[in-house]
Amino acid sequence: MDRFQPEDIADELPDMMGFVVESCGESFRFFITQEGARLTTTYGGEHLKPEQRINRYLDEALGPARYARVVPCYLACVSHRRPTYSISVVQDIDGKEVAFERLLLPFGGDGVEHIIGSYKSISIEGAFQAANLMGADAPCAPVPVISTVISLETARQSAIRAGDEVIEAG
Repeated sequence: MDRFQPEDIADELPDMMGFVVESCGESFRFFITQEGARLTTTYGGEHLKPEQRINRYLDEALGPARYARVVPCYLACVSHRRPTYSISVVQDIDGKEVAFERLLLPFGGDGVEHIIGSYKSISIEGAFQAANLMGADAPCAPVPVISTVISLETARQSAIRAGDEVIEAG
């Protein structure tokens, strides 16, 4: 974790979360150590003081229904000790379709001790309302579209295929 020093991290922090992974036998909990400001808006947590947004567990922060939808991504990250990536489609309060992307990066020794998450919301329809997009009072529940574990084999295959592609510019 100490060696994770990406460039220009300050620009990304509003879209990131940090977790300590706590295990008890076969079960895990995810203790929030950092929560980005844009995520606070996306999850409808602006009413919380900044110090209340961290030092709590993800299941308590999200509530049972939302936690049940997202925990498989976190558990896959821990069990495979590999990054996971997912996309869910939601609608903002104006009915625009928005893709919510989640990339979870595992860190640790023999097991996953920390997770750093990067979360992005994008829409091909242009500007959208981020407020409460993924919150408990959101207009609709997120619909999972993609959920995958990023493996070394998948990365190698993608790199080979990408290099073989021919792109013609007109």
